[in-house]
Amino acid sequence: MPHHSRLSAAALTATVVLSSLLAGCGEDAGDEDLTRQRLDWKDCPPPSQAQGGGSAPSPLPDGGTWQCATMKAPLDWDRPDGETIGLALIRAGASGPDGERIGSLVFNFGGPGGSGVTTLPAFGQDYARLRTRYDLVGFDPRGVGRSAPVRCLSDRRLDAYFQQDATPDDGTERAELLENTREFNAACEKNSAKILPHVRTTDAARDMDLMRQVLGDGKLHYFGISYGTELGAVYAHLFPEKVGRAVFDAVVDPTRTSEQSSLGQAEGFQRALRNYAQDCTSKTEDCPVGDTPQDVEDRIARLLKNLDSRPIPGVFPRDLTQTAATNGIAQSLYSKDFWEYLTEGLEQAYDGDGRVLMVLSDSLNGRGENGEYSNLTAANTAINCADDKPRYDTAYVRSRLPEFRRASALFGDFLAWGMLGCTGWPVAGAADRPDVRAPGAPPILVIGTTGDPATPYEGARRMAAALGKGVGVELTYEGEGHGAYDSGNTCVREAVDRYLLDGKVPAGGTVCS
Repeated sequence: MPHHSRLSAAALTATVVLSSLLAGCGEDAGDEDLTRQRLDWKDCPPPSQAQGGGSAPSPLPDGGTWQCATMKAPLDWDRPDGETIGLALIRAGASGPDGERIGSLVFNFGGPGGSGVTTLPAFGQDYARLRTRYDLVGFDPRGVGRSAPVRCLSDRRLDAYFQQDATPDDGTERAELLENTREFNAACEKNSAKILPHVRTTDAARDMDLMRQVLGDGKLHYFGISYGTELGAVYAHLFPEKVGRAVFDAVVDPTRTSEQSSLGQAEGFQRALRNYAQDCTSKTEDCPVGDTPQDVEDRIARLLKNLDSRPIPGVFPRDLTQTAATNGIAQSLYSKDFWEYLTEGLEQAYDGDGRVLMVLSDSLNGRGENGEYSNLTAANTAINCADDKPRYDTAYVRSRLPEFRRASALFGDFLAWGMLGCTGWPVAGAADRPDVRAPGAPPILVIGTTGDPATPYEGARRMAAALGKGVGVELTYEGEGHGAYDSGNTCVREAVDRYLLDGKVPAGGTVCS
């Protein structure tokens, strides 16, 4: 059962898993000045299970290689001279002449919970032009991947956890959902108690400022996607004078509580599903999953209702449940490139075969072909619950169901019940909303996509306003998917490249279509 922010977790990271499926704590810093540490860059090992597994990153097309290192950071930023943790970093050195190098460009691809060490190489060629003047740098935030990873349930227990009914219909099912959530959270406390109080976004932002200094940069040049925009905005609030050139793409709305974010996602995924249905039924050939947009939505609703009581075979030996199907449909709406998989998955499911929808669901949950999970879900829950102050109970969720259902007949219940994710969490949440006011920071390019399901378009304007006058510069991409720069839109890419490479800020209100 997803935490309230699970549906936005690392869509780009999940893409790495999807393409293949369908085709430490303990050191003592003492008096060491961590800003003076020297990183020992070496060839990268294969990703750990917590990072998602797989092979070591391949060389870049121009022959450049990826290098990995571990940076020490304080476990507790309130005790900077105390115990340290290791943060995993990856980089590809700038490809252009030394005299044209600007510095490092640090990426965060979202989640929270996505491994930047595995994601950056998977998409590295998309940033080849940026690499002409920057070292491209990715990292696993604290609690993620190889950076003191949060550990909760075993792979076997996670399989059962993701099979449960996440949209309970009666008291018995509600009690079971609540108990499963408590068991998951208790496992996180049992296996990761030391790191859980120290995975807030403010902690990760302080890590990034240490990273900036260790990398030798006077300013932090930054590219944040999805949750990475929230992390970047918190950094700008804490260190406005240290912000360099920064881009926020697929922007989190900083003005909303966790409940309001869940409601916004319900609206966003419903809108994206409607756009998919309109696209499918408007093609010259017949749409195989419905005759009209409403017919597509109605057939999906019937499928989900039937799966609630009668799951169908999925990826052996697991069945496709209502929860897994909803999760798989949501994953397919992150990118227009996934729509063909949604059509294929729905066609198969209508014929009693749930494999494609289950593979889509697995990719969003961080499950590999070998049945092993990354720590995406564990880290996502830990970071969200450490950040978000509200705690919701079943009575409150039931009272909010009518509004969530009005926002989305298909995703409303799913996202409403996801608000129980922090029930019984051992660490108190920090705040209702992140503080992203950044007076004195230079211009930050804020990009919103009109068809974005996970971080709805309206959030970009609110982020730009919250950063402050003269700081947030909004650019609109009239298109589909979660993230504009990697959509293939030339207008967006050229605007971002001009800003990051040449310092030319686009006019506020620029629209790309």
